[in-house]
Amino acid sequence: MSGSNTRRVFDEHSKMNHMPHVLVVAGSDSSGGAGIVRDIETLAAFGVKASVAITAVTVQTHHGVEHVDTMAPDRVAQQMRAALSANPVAAIKIGMLATAGTIAAVAAVLADYPDIPVVLDPVLVSTSGGTLLTPGATAASRDLFPACTLVTPNLPELSVLAASAAATSPDSVTDQARSLLTAGARAVLVKGGHADGVEAIDILFRADYADQSFASPRLAATMRGTGCMLASAVAAHLAFGGSLPAAIAEAKAFVHGKLHET
Repeated sequence: MSGSNTRRVFDEHSKMNHMPHVLVVAGSDSSGGAGIVRDIETLAAFGVKASVAITAVTVQTHHGVEHVDTMAPDRVAQQMRAALSANPVAAIKIGMLATAGTIAAVAAVLADYPDIPVVLDPVLVSTSGGTLLTPGATAASRDLFPACTLVTPNLPELSVLAASAAATSPDSVTDQARSLLTAGARAVLVKGGHADGVEAIDILFRADYADQSFASPRLAATMRGTGCMLASAVAAHLAFGGSLPAAIAEAKAFVHGKLHET
């Protein structure tokens, strides 16, 4: 190999090593429609490298979840610590956690890295309807809130996390979101994909700020894994040092563009 080629390979290797990493803690989806695959695709689109900690392996199609094998909580924590020690992890994105034991293990690792921004997509069920969190683990997921920069529930997830009936008005959405802030969440982005109206409106709630809305035209298209994409896109922007509102705006525009392509 010539000197110039050697230098080019070295420069590319150095560049890759200095790209920010996002550690994705989530489950696999054999169909590729959601989970780790969607996360890695999204991060790559923003020029961010991915590290992974697999929480569960699912046998899944676009129509349903056929089987779930959960990873031992200790092994999830070991994967996280290995990734954090090996790479310049600048943000963490959390998806499917599956069990209360895994939630506790993840919380213990996050406690040792309080300066890394964390985006939690609280995956309770798959888009195709399969349950992805074991009974009794929903309450445990609230233990993660204080360690998270942002929690991104859709409307059904919001009501479950708030232990309330489905929100039927803007006031009830606000009440439920603010109950998550009271439970320790630093910021809550309530996604409006399950609402009605000509616009899909996501609302950012923070204790010391006015509520902030992010709107885009509602599209008839549907796509699995949009929650994964949105949370990973936010994490990618945070990894580059962006502000939370700017990260959300860019992430929402990215997901809207992907839906428009379908």
